[in-house]
Amino acid sequence: MSFDIITDSSANLPDEMIKEYGLRILPLEFNVDGVSYNGYAEGVATNNRQFYDMMRKGKVVKTSQANLRDAEAGLIAAFDSGRDVLYIGFDSALSGTYEAVSSLMDAIQRERYPERKLRCVDSLAAALGEGLLVIAAAKRKREGASLDELADWVADRRLYFAHWFTVDDLRYLQRGGRLSKGVALAGTLLNIKPILQVDAIGRLVPVDKVRSRKKSIHALYERFAATAAKPMHEQPVYISHGDCPEDAAYLVELIRENHGVTDFVVNDLDPVIGAHAGPGTVALFFPSDTSR
Repeated sequence: MSFDIITDSSANLPDEMIKEYGLRILPLEFNVDGVSYNGYAEGVATNNRQFYDMMRKGKVVKTSQANLRDAEAGLIAAFDSGRDVLYIGFDSALSGTYEAVSSLMDAIQRERYPERKLRCVDSLAAALGEGLLVIAAAKRKREGASLDELADWVADRRLYFAHWFTVDDLRYLQRGGRLSKGVALAGTLLNIKPILQVDAIGRLVPVDKVRSRKKSIHALYERFAATAAKPMHEQPVYISHGDCPEDAAYLVELIRENHGVTDFVVNDLDPVIGAHAGPGTVALFFPSDTSR
C-alpha cells in the first residue's frame, strides 16, 4: 500500500526537499508580542532572518506545540486519499508535540479509519537532525521499503545519527532553564562556548566547553572526524544555524577539505528551536558508526 511520511516543521528541512520527497509538514507555532506565527506554510518560502533580528532586538519568543487541528487535517487528507501514514515526530524529550500528535492520530485511526494503517515513531531528534532522519527514511521509501519496514528501521537506527550543537549567547540557554543565571553570566564574561549533544533519550546536554567562537566550530568538526560513519566522504552532513551562515560555511569547508564530503544540507534553524538556542547557534548532524 502507498503511504505518506508526516513530520513537523521542527525538522528544519528546506522547502525544495519537502517538495522533492512529497513530505507532509505539521507547522509548530511561535509567538512574538502576542502575534502567532507558523514555522512552515506550504507554498510560502521560509525565511527566518526576521525572526532572528527580533531576538537580537530583545524580543521574547514563546513557542508551542504543533496545532492539533493541523495534525488532524494532515492525517485525514492522507487517509481520505487512500494512503497510510508514517509520522516521524519531534524529540519527545524537548517537546510535548510527539505525545500530543501521536495520541490524536492513534485515536482518529482507530475510531474513524480502521482500514488504514498508521505508525508513529519518536525521532529523538531536533532541527536538521530530525530532518536528516526523515530524508534517510524518504530515500528508503523510494527504494521500496514498506510502511512497517520503514517505521522499524527509523526506530532501530535513530540513535545512529549524531547531533552536536554550540551556541554563541548563553542567555537563551539560561532562559530555557538549561543553565543557571550565574553560570550563564560567568560563561559570557569568560567567552566560554558550550558544546552540547542530543543524547540517547533525546535530551540536549552539555558535554564540553571551549573558549572562543572559532574553537567551538572546530570542536564540532572534531566530533565529525572522530565518530562519523565510514567511509566519511560518502556521508550526508546537515547543518542548522541561527542566522550565522558564515560560521556554517566555515564548518562545511573544514569537513569538505579534510574528508571529501560533498553531500551537504545547510539551513537556518527553525524558530521553535532557535528561540531556545538563540542567534549564532550552529548544529551539526551526520550518520555515525556508534550509537549516541
